[in-house]
Amino acid sequence: MPVIIRYSLALLLFTGLQTTAQEYSTATIKNTIQDFKKDARGPYLRIRWFCEDGTMREPKDPCPEGVDGVQHASYKEITKNIADKNQFYFAEILAAANPKKFWDAANNNSRIKQYQINKYLQSVDDGWILQRAQYYRGAIQSEDEEAWGIDFYKDLLKQDNILEANYYLIRQSLKDIPHAGDDNIAQRMRSESKVIAELFPKFMDARVKIHGQPDVSDIALVQQFQQKYQDQLSPKLNTEFDNLLVTLNEYYAPINLQGLKNKVASLKSDAAVKDQLLKFTTTINNDTPASVVIPAISDLLCNIRTQITQLQKPTDRLAILDISLKLEEMLLKKAASWEPKDLRELLDKVYHLSYATAGTGLTEVWEWEQIAATLAPIKYTNVSLDELNSMLTTSRNVVQWSAAMVKATYDADVEKYTEFEALSAGFIDDRVRSSVALPLGKAVSELGDLVSEKLNLENKVMRISNQSAIHGLNPGYAMGELVVVPGNPDAVEVSSNKIYVFKRPPSDLKPVAGIATVDEGNLVSHVQLLARNLGIPNAALIDSNLEALQEFNGKEVFYAVSNKGTVILKLAEDMSKEEKQLFSQEERKQTKIAVPIEKIRLDLKNILNMRDIDASASGKLAGPKAANLGQLKKMFPEHVVEGLVIPFGIFRDHMDLPMPGQSVSYWQFLTDMFASADKMRKAGTSAGQIEAFQLNKLATLRAAIAEMKLKPAFVSELRASFITNFDKPIGQTPVFLRSDTNMEDLKEFTGAGLNLTLFNVVEEQKILEGIKSVWASPYTERSFKWRQVYLSNPENVFPSILVIPSVDVEYSGVMITKGINEGTDEDLTVAFSRGAGGAVDGQAAETRLVSSNSDLLLAPARQPDYIRLPATGGTKKYSTSFEKPIINQKNIESLREVAKEIREKIPQQTDTDYEGAYDVELGFHDDKLWLFQIRPFVENKNALSNGYLDSISPKTNPEEYIDLDTKL
Repeated sequence: MPVIIRYSLALLLFTGLQTTAQEYSTATIKNTIQDFKKDARGPYLRIRWFCEDGTMREPKDPCPEGVDGVQHASYKEITKNIADKNQFYFAEILAAANPKKFWDAANNNSRIKQYQINKYLQSVDDGWILQRAQYYRGAIQSEDEEAWGIDFYKDLLKQDNILEANYYLIRQSLKDIPHAGDDNIAQRMRSESKVIAELFPKFMDARVKIHGQPDVSDIALVQQFQQKYQDQLSPKLNTEFDNLLVTLNEYYAPINLQGLKNKVASLKSDAAVKDQLLKFTTTINNDTPASVVIPAISDLLCNIRTQITQLQKPTDRLAILDISLKLEEMLLKKAASWEPKDLRELLDKVYHLSYATAGTGLTEVWEWEQIAATLAPIKYTNVSLDELNSMLTTSRNVVQWSAAMVKATYDADVEKYTEFEALSAGFIDDRVRSSVALPLGKAVSELGDLVSEKLNLENKVMRISNQSAIHGLNPGYAMGELVVVPGNPDAVEVSSNKIYVFKRPPSDLKPVAGIATVDEGNLVSHVQLLARNLGIPNAALIDSNLEALQEFNGKEVFYAVSNKGTVILKLAEDMSKEEKQLFSQEERKQTKIAVPIEKIRLDLKNILNMRDIDASASGKLAGPKAANLGQLKKMFPEHVVEGLVIPFGIFRDHMDLPMPGQSVSYWQFLTDMFASADKMRKAGTSAGQIEAFQLNKLATLRAAIAEMKLKPAFVSELRASFITNFDKPIGQTPVFLRSDTNMEDLKEFTGAGLNLTLFNVVEEQKILEGIKSVWASPYTERSFKWRQVYLSNPENVFPSILVIPSVDVEYSGVMITKGINEGTDEDLTVAFSRGAGGAVDGQAAETRLVSSNSDLLLAPARQPDYIRLPATGGTKKYSTSFEKPIINQKNIESLREVAKEIREKIPQQTDTDYEGAYDVELGFHDDKLWLFQIRPFVENKNALSNGYLDSISPKTNPEEYIDLDTKL
C-alpha cells in the first residue's frame, strides 16, 4: 500500500507547526480532556475511508476499485485545533500521520515523544482520553498502524546520523509504536499494579515491590494477596488482579531463544555481531546463571549499538533493534537472580550493568569509554579504599547519567503535559524503572553501603533508605523548616530561613538556609558558587530519597554537610547539645561583609575604553567584571574582545534626575527608603514588614528607572564610543550589556549571577532601554535579598555596565583553577555547555577534572537545548544530542595554557595578596578560546574549618586495602 495514503489525513488535519492563532488555555485543555473521557468517541469524530485520490468516503462506501485507502476515525474539530494551535497531539492515529512531520526534528521530536506519553497515560488511566473511546470499533486499525510503523522505521533507519544521534529515543519508541506485534509488557505490568494500588490502598506495598525490585516472586505475591483479601475485592478489582497475573506470567515466561535465534538468522547483513548473537542463542539457555548471561548480554547490547550502521538494510536495523530490546528484557529478568556473594562479584555486576547502559542508549559510547577503565574488573586480590571509593563514585555517576538521559529526552514534553494532566509526571520514572538503571542502582546502593561502612562515612538522613546515594556538595549547617518540592521549582517562593529539597535547582535562587537537589546541575553554576561561597549546606540525592523525605515536609529540621560529603538531616527536636550550640547567639553571630566605598569615583562621568582600565579600577571607576576583563585584555589581547565601560559616575549622575511621580530625585527616593526602613527597625517593626515595605518601594524605583530619560550628552558619547571601539555605528554591532556592581566578585562575597546580563542586543533603542534595565537590576527582589543577608552596607550599591561585542561561541562555560570536591589545587574543574551562556545557569554541563597530564569526565552534558547569537541580534534556540563530547583535546590544552598564565601573571601584574583559585568564564569558536570574565573563586572559610563539620567527617586511611573476597 503506498505510504502517501496513510498520512493523507495528517496533511489535512495537522498543517504546520507554527501557532497561527491564540493558544488554548490550560484550563480549556483540562476541560476538553474530561469531555473526551466521557465521550464514546473521545477525540474522534466518525469513521471514514481515506483514499489515495484524496477523497474521504463513508464506512460502507470503500475506495473505488484500483484506488487504495485506509479506514479509521477522523478527528473532532477541537482535537485538530489543539494540535494546530498548541502542538498537542492527542490519541494520534499513526495511519493518518505524515511520517516526515511525525519525526519532528525542528521541535526536538516532540511529536513522537507525545505519542509515547499518550500511550503511557492510556495504560495508567484506563485509556485516558480514550476511556470510553477505546471501545469505538474501527477507530484504529491495528494492521494499518503496524504497516505504518514498519514503513516509518524503514525510512528513518536509513539515516546513519539520525540513528547515531537519537539511539536512545529511537530504541525507546520501538516499545510504543506498533511495527511487529510487539508489546511493552513491563510498562503494562507497572501500570496495572499502580491502578490496583489506587483502587485498593492495601496493595501499595506490593506495588512498591513490583515497581522497585521486580522478580518472579511477584507472581506468588499477587496470588497470595488476592486470596487473602478475596472477601474485600469487588468484581472489578478481581478482574484487575486477574489481568495483572496474566501480565506477570507473560513477563516472567522464559525468553523464546529459538525465536530469537530465527530472528538473528533472518538478518541479511553479515556484521560480526550477527555471529556473536547466533553463538549466544546457541550456547545460552534460560537456566544459565545470571552471572554468565548478564556479561554476555551487556557485550551484545554494546556491539549491536556500535555495529548497527554496518547493517545496510533498514529492515535489518529494525530487526536488530528489536533483538536488542529482547536481550534487555532478558537482562532485566536475570538481574534480580544475580546475588553476589563477595565484593569481587558485586563489582563485576556493577561493571557489566554499567556497560549495558551504553548498549541501551542511557549513556553514550564515548562516555562509557571515558570511565570503563575505572570500573573494569580487578585482577588482584584486594583493592584500596581510595580506589574502591572512586569506583563507587563512578558507578553512582552512571546511574545519575542514565536517569539524566531519560529526563533530557522527555522532560520538556512531560512538563507541558503535566500542566493539564498530573499523571504525566510518572512517565519519566516509568522509563527509568523499565531500564537497566533500576538493577544498576540497586547494585550501586549495595556497594555504597559497604564503602560507607569501610570509610566510616555514615549519612544520617531521617532513617530513610538508600542513604549511600546521598552525597554532600558544599559544606555548611542550618536549621529551619524542611520544604520538599517534587515539581517545578521555578514557581516556588523561597525563604531565607527554610531548607529546600528540589528535583532540580532553580536558576534564579533567592537566599535559602540549605538546599538539596536530585539534579545537581553542575559544580560551577551560579547557584552552586553562591552556596559554596556563603556556607549554605548543599547535597545531591536521588528520586527515591526525595519521595521518602516528603513525609517530613513542613517539619523543623537540622541539616549539615561536612567538607568530605557526610550529610546529616534530623528533626530539630533530636539535635544534640553540640548541634544546638551551633545556633546560640554567640556561636551563630555572622560577620557581615562591608563593601568599601571610600575610593569610589562618582565624579567620572565619561564612557571608558576597556583597554584603558585594569584590575586596579575595580570598585573605584567600575565593577570587577570590566576592571578584570580590562586586565585580561592586557594579558591576552588576542583572546579578549574590545569593550567599553559605562562607569559608576554615569549611573549616579542619572540617579540625580527628578523621579517621575515623585517630588524628589531617584537617588533621594532610594535614600529615603533606607532611612524609613531604619526608623521602622528602631520602632520594633517586624523584619517581614520592613522587607515588604522595601520591596514595594524598590518595585516603584525599578519602574521609574525604566521610564528615565537618558541624558542627550551621554547618548551622543555612547554613539561615538561604538564607532571608536567597535568600528561600527551603534545598531550594527550585537553586544552584551553586563551589570557590573561594586558589590560582587569580592574576596568574601561572589554575588555570581545576581544582576542582569542582556545577550546580543543590536538595535540602538534596545541598547538604550537595556542600559536602564541593567541599572535597575540590583534593585530586584532576588539581588536585594542576597545583599541584605550578607552585606553590612547593601544600600551603597553602584552599577557600572560592561559593553562587549557578542562572540557566537559554539560552546562556553566556566573554569575553576582548582579541583572542587575532587582533585588538588593544581588541577582545573571545567564545565561546558553548547552555545552561549554555558554552565552558569545550572545546565547539566559536561564537567571535567583536568590535571597536567589527564582529564577525568565528572559528568557528561544532559542539556537538550542551547542558544546561539545571530548577527541580527537576540538569541536562537537549538536542540542537541550527546553522542559526541563538547570539548576536545585541543581545547583542553588551551585551558591548561591559559590557566598557567593566569596563575603566574595576575599576582605579578596586579600586586594582589590573593592566593586562591580563580573562576573564569570563557568560550570557544572554531577552537579559539575567548575569555569573558574572571573573578576570585570564593569558598566559605568558616564552613571549611568548622569544628562540628570536621567532627562528622570520616576519619579514614585511603591507603587501607580490602580483600575482594570480603563477604557481603
